[in-house]
Amino acid sequence: MADPEIAALRAVIASRTRATEIAQMRKDIDARGLNFGLASDVTVEPVSANGVRAEWTATPRADASRAILYLHGGGYVIGSLDSHRHVVSEAGRAAGCRTLAIDYRMAPEHPFPAAVEDSIAAYRFLLDSGIAAKNIAIAGDSAGGGLVVGAILAIRDAGLALPGCAWCISPWGDMEALGQSFTDRAATDPTVQAPTIRFMAETYLAGADPRHPHAAPHYGDLRGLPPMLIQVGACETLLDDSIQLARAAGIADVIVNLQIWPEMIHVWHLYHPVLAAGKRAIASGGSFVRSTLQGA
Repeated sequence: MADPEIAALRAVIASRTRATEIAQMRKDIDARGLNFGLASDVTVEPVSANGVRAEWTATPRADASRAILYLHGGGYVIGSLDSHRHVVSEAGRAAGCRTLAIDYRMAPEHPFPAAVEDSIAAYRFLLDSGIAAKNIAIAGDSAGGGLVVGAILAIRDAGLALPGCAWCISPWGDMEALGQSFTDRAATDPTVQAPTIRFMAETYLAGADPRHPHAAPHYGDLRGLPPMLIQVGACETLLDDSIQLARAAGIADVIVNLQIWPEMIHVWHLYHPVLAAGKRAIASGGSFVRSTLQGA
């Protein structure tokens, strides 16, 4: 049966005026996120995570000994703490732990590998605060979803203990937009199209190798990485990015759970206040984090 909520949401997205300049795009995504607001029991604590602007969010039953490091989406060009706070806080609630979201540096002002470097700095901050690596989950959506795995590879390269698990929401990792889903899902995806992906990739990479594993992690050696949950909508042009990542992880003997959600669009979790499927997806991701970290 068709989901009437996603149909209504599609109509809202279709009615939006789409900015073409980065400054306005940033204002628009932040305004949409702030418009959803926060639950009354969420606490927010700004912090500097080894020089990276960040904030803790927590709900009353959060276990302070465990944490999610959250990396927001936006093509490495837009997005912020403001745009994602409403979903970050609920991810922490579902997982039963605090969440540290970071405002990593973005392109074009700070191209690759600035976002990776900031993610490692924030991870070190969590370790230095006394949280064991096995009790840390790294989660993110879209560009942040790809950054989750790119950052874990960089964490491994730096000789640090790996986190307990990874939660990738609609991850973007194909910097060249080569997936067949960019063609066969183009008509069903109301938010992400190949020209935008190529623009953001060029802006972020600024001449760097589009197949560098820290930017396109499915080209990396994923052996030894922690258990991974990948959630993607069946209507996404980025569907093949998730399939490629799951394949690379599986070949490397990583425990990987690929969830393809019928009818869902890019990062449908963001719309959880008006979309029950968004709530269910967050609950599923939180359950994965909770069970994986408890079993570590």
